[in-house]
Amino acid sequence: MAGENSENIRFIGIIVSVATLGGFLFGFDSGVINGTVDGLQEAFDSTTVGTGFNVASMLLGCAVGAFIAGRLADIIGRRAVLLIAAAFFIISAWGSGIASDATVFVIARILGGLAVGAASVIAPAYISEVAPADRRGRLSSIQQVMIIIGLTAAFLSNYVLAEVAGGSRAQIWGGYEAWRWMFWAELIPATLFLVLLFFIPESPRYLVAKGREQEAEAVLNRLRGGKGVSEKLHEIRGSLADDHRPRLSDLLSSQTGRIRTIVWVGIGLATFQQLVGINIVFYYGAVLWQAVGFTENDALKINILSGALSIGAVFFAIALIDRIGRKPLLLIGSVAMAIGLTVMALAFASGSLVNGELVLSDGAGLAALIAANAYVVAFNFSWGPVMWVMLGEMFPNQIRGSGLAVSGFAQWGTNFLIIISFPWLLANIGLPITYGFYAMAAVISVIFVAKMVRETAGRELEAMEG
Repeated sequence: MAGENSENIRFIGIIVSVATLGGFLFGFDSGVINGTVDGLQEAFDSTTVGTGFNVASMLLGCAVGAFIAGRLADIIGRRAVLLIAAAFFIISAWGSGIASDATVFVIARILGGLAVGAASVIAPAYISEVAPADRRGRLSSIQQVMIIIGLTAAFLSNYVLAEVAGGSRAQIWGGYEAWRWMFWAELIPATLFLVLLFFIPESPRYLVAKGREQEAEAVLNRLRGGKGVSEKLHEIRGSLADDHRPRLSDLLSSQTGRIRTIVWVGIGLATFQQLVGINIVFYYGAVLWQAVGFTENDALKINILSGALSIGAVFFAIALIDRIGRKPLLLIGSVAMAIGLTVMALAFASGSLVNGELVLSDGAGLAALIAANAYVVAFNFSWGPVMWVMLGEMFPNQIRGSGLAVSGFAQWGTNFLIIISFPWLLANIGLPITYGFYAMAAVISVIFVAKMVRETAGRELEAMEG
């Protein structure tokens, strides 16, 4: 049915629901590793550095996947890229669980990374290209909700499987260890994603860019309830170069030959989102809490709590993102994260080493736990959803795919460096200095947002300037 402003809200809702399954798989695939670290160390006899690489190997694929997907989406379409990502999710889930050695496991995780990287940049961009401007922030933010739901589902699945088996390294059905079944659990949503993608249309902005205007008009008619379709087609045409289709070189200013400022802003947003260390909590949460005295069972429960709080925080962001804008949420989140990370660093600094392990007092442990969850809430109220929303909408139509390619590559590249370095930092430098670095990054991000980021709320995609 046609809703307010004549957009077909039901049709848009179906599209968003399917596209954000990519976000769910992004979250599940990222979070499932959390409960399998002990099993991986035992199965592959990994060192600290080796474990870090096994965990972070997916991120190499993510960086490449995000870059390739951004460009490929301009060539074969947004939906086509998501279909390829869905197939890779399935292959990776099966391969990660069946892996008999570290090499096979790393290959499977890199394939999963290609899928995660593609879904991370294309799903929010696709949603932005089908959503009405006044609802775009809320609808695009659902991607972050699904990422967190996926993370929480992975944490819960890991916990249940470990409980049933008696530990992640214990054998369960078919004589396979529980950690293998943790990966195989992803096969169900991945297959569902692949099937449902065949029932949603291609982005009308991509169709116009490829000269398929009749198809674009048909999609716009369904999206807009027939209202203002000709005008919108004209606007989309006007936002695209008339002498060539989108290409990577469009990221350079035609006047100066230098990289456009908007591209540097996208890279900055993508990089700072990871420099605050959020994925340490999600990828190494169990290891982190065990390092400060919690049992494996309690650590897995803390992960579930963090996931639930994150979901609530994103819903709060959804309620505000189109009302107060993207930039205020980023600023509030940066300040709150800086405070939470500083408290965590101070709490860890108060601990003492016992038999080579950090032990906190009851008060310091509680302070660290509260600060960590406050930090997670702050991230998911701000940088978690807002960064992806802005990357999906901030670039002009002509450079959206290419802008997403380089920004996504920067995001996942930084993620890889943060994740692979954590086990070494934990063992050699300690948690206080490590979390002090993340806190400093949060402080610097305040300055970056204040000086560089422009508000995009309520603006049509065709009005975005580069």
